[in-house]
Amino acid sequence: MDSVERPNWAPGDIDLARPSIARVYDYWLGGAHNFAVDRVVADKVLADVPVLRSVILNHRAFLRRAVRYLLSQGIRQFLDLGSGIPTVGNVHEIAQAVDPTSKIVYVDIDPVAVAHSRAILTGNTLVNVLQADVRDARGVLKAPEVQNLLDFDRPIAVLMIALLHFVSDEEDPHGIVGAYRDALPPGSHLALSHAGYEEGDWDPAWDEAKGVYNRGVSEMTYRRKQDVEALFEGFRLVEPGVARLPLWRPESPDDLDENSSRFLGFGAMGRKV
Repeated sequence: MDSVERPNWAPGDIDLARPSIARVYDYWLGGAHNFAVDRVVADKVLADVPVLRSVILNHRAFLRRAVRYLLSQGIRQFLDLGSGIPTVGNVHEIAQAVDPTSKIVYVDIDPVAVAHSRAILTGNTLVNVLQADVRDARGVLKAPEVQNLLDFDRPIAVLMIALLHFVSDEEDPHGIVGAYRDALPPGSHLALSHAGYEEGDWDPAWDEAKGVYNRGVSEMTYRRKQDVEALFEGFRLVEPGVARLPLWRPESPDDLDENSSRFLGFGAMGRKV
């Protein structure tokens, strides 16, 4: 299989017969950096939780809108935590299309995602890829991949897109965010999206879907709107504050539907003052 199907972007030490969560997400997002074994897993989960594709695409759309907003505010440095494979609609494509001098560091703990990312980004000297546990903020921030590219005397945007719902309460997401915040200069921004709900939102029918996802993909922690808002301590929230993901600065009324106001997830951005 390796000798026949291995494309030039797939590092030689990647097992093409073993599914990767990073490549499963790439497939869900419409990317091309996945294999048949990944698509089998992805399609099985989608068969059990059909709404999942819409959820994932909404998180990705939020990333696009957030990066465009940040660019409009003069931000040209991005630290993308839990980035996965930089597939369609990724940060460096959006940012460098506006300003080719934009700098991006992608960080992920998954060695498969990192290996693919490094292969894809070969030759782009303004993008670095770091394999690290984003929960270790000190380790991430001190890494040469970060220190040698980003200027901590100028504003930086930290992106936590669909990340913190994979961090349990015991792992202290508030403390993790705070560690990154404290290292940032004034004018820096935090953008995050997070699975969550408001009181009265939860439909018991979602329990089965949640169980399927937790078993087939990864354990998730849904948080309430006020818990997501609390993550922005030390930041001034950008309008409209913590909002249902599709309702955070939609680009067009066509992007919304009758379910947007009950979407089980939030998006928000804050500016460090």
